[in-house]
Amino acid sequence: MLDQASPLRPRTDAVGDEQVIKLAVLAVGGQGGGVLADWITDVAERSGYIAQSTSVAGVAQRTGATIYYIEMARDTGRLPVFALSPSQGDVDILIAAELMEAGRAIIRGFVTPERTTLIASSHRIAAVSEKIEPGDGRASSQKVQATAEAAAKRFIAFDMEKIAAENGTMISASLLGALAGSDALPFARASYEQAIGAGGRGVKASLAAFGAAYDRARGIAAAPAGDKAAAKPAAPEASPKVSGPETLLKGWQDLAARVRALPEPMRDMAERGLKKVVDYQDIAYGGEYLDRLDKAVALDGPEHAYALSIAAAKHLANAMCYDDMIRVADLKTRSTRDRRVRKEVGVKDGTVLQVTEYFHPRIEEFCGTLPAGLGSYIEDRPKLAAFLDRRINRGRHIRTDSFTGFAMLWFIGGLRRWRRRLLRHKVEMEHLERWYELALAHARENYALGLEILNCRRLIKGYSDTHARAQSKFDRVLSALAMLEGRDDAADWIRRLREAALKDEKGDMLDGALKTVATLRDSPAS
Repeated sequence: MLDQASPLRPRTDAVGDEQVIKLAVLAVGGQGGGVLADWITDVAERSGYIAQSTSVAGVAQRTGATIYYIEMARDTGRLPVFALSPSQGDVDILIAAELMEAGRAIIRGFVTPERTTLIASSHRIAAVSEKIEPGDGRASSQKVQATAEAAAKRFIAFDMEKIAAENGTMISASLLGALAGSDALPFARASYEQAIGAGGRGVKASLAAFGAAYDRARGIAAAPAGDKAAAKPAAPEASPKVSGPETLLKGWQDLAARVRALPEPMRDMAERGLKKVVDYQDIAYGGEYLDRLDKAVALDGPEHAYALSIAAAKHLANAMCYDDMIRVADLKTRSTRDRRVRKEVGVKDGTVLQVTEYFHPRIEEFCGTLPAGLGSYIEDRPKLAAFLDRRINRGRHIRTDSFTGFAMLWFIGGLRRWRRRLLRHKVEMEHLERWYELALAHARENYALGLEILNCRRLIKGYSDTHARAQSKFDRVLSALAMLEGRDDAADWIRRLREAALKDEKGDMLDGALKTVATLRDSPAS
């Protein structure tokens, strides 16, 4: 939302006649919160104000942000008394570098409806509490935005991280632009730009992001893309490059045409799934994905809004792109990952970055990367498997900035060309086919039940031990189908069982729900 209310009027501080403005910035490491605080302080001092900046460090890894706190007052020749940290109900302007930080600020009482201008980037970074949920642990962005609307005097929010990324700089520059564009401070735009210019590093990119955010905060629409960008549609990330073999390009174009021929409500999900599958393996694998998807489309129709096909498009892609040693090694040796790590750490060009990867393979992962026959031979002989496990099952630290370490992972990632011949692929595809055919078979008789069986694929995720536990929950949920046979509420019960499995990592809630289902065998549908 963009609120164009009148500018904030700084209050008169109770200890004197000086007008004191109190501003807090909440940001985590790598977002440039310190730079932003320095810029704001510089702007105030350039404009004839006295300013004080402090910071209170938060806990790392998304359990808390650093609070940069600034107080400023016009220089009247009399030194004001400034506080060192913000107090509840006593903040004029609060800037949050991410939406959930705005929510935390509201919970802590820093935002009040009669006083506070709240400026926040609307993008999300998942918190630890969201990541550890077995299911979808994401908090609702809509609820936070609605709460911010009610809690703040003014609320200005848009994706400032995107603006920063498009201009090749940090979010601190676009946050400063939003602050300047909000007119919450009585300073001219030129003073903000001068503060950025005084830094001497990345000035051009920072000024570009500042200007774009400034315009956005004042309600000016972004300029349309240039003719070249408009004329050439963005190529999908997983599609073959034009410079590659013509057969690959032709193959991708054929797959894309098949997606365009699908019913409109499901095209977006099917396109996303196709990109993921092709990136994971190859063009032929994408063809297998669409062949499977066609089976669900044949059972679907507009009367159901193609819910079955959309669920199939999503969960088939995830099932076909299972995590294995090959996938992990492939992702860790991609150039895109190196660029992302360098950007997050803030490494300068030409600086050597040392990266240590941690691996802890079990005998199961080792056998999964062997040809199906050999892997099965080892797994079928417990003594041999235990002997090898004692030599394999231990943590390893691999330096991917070294030639040896990188070459080792690059070799493992390169095994994907033979993935279809390996034991793990055989096991995963057999499991996928059983699940998918089970869902479609039930969908022919009970559309809702077939849909819920497809959605049970959400339970399977992760790697190694995490994957094994997830698959165990999946199998236990679907084991209830026999007990629910013939019941009109079977779909509802499968949904309840799935939600119980997602909410409880240990599985106690699922055990209780399964006991309840067992009692329903001879009772009528509720």
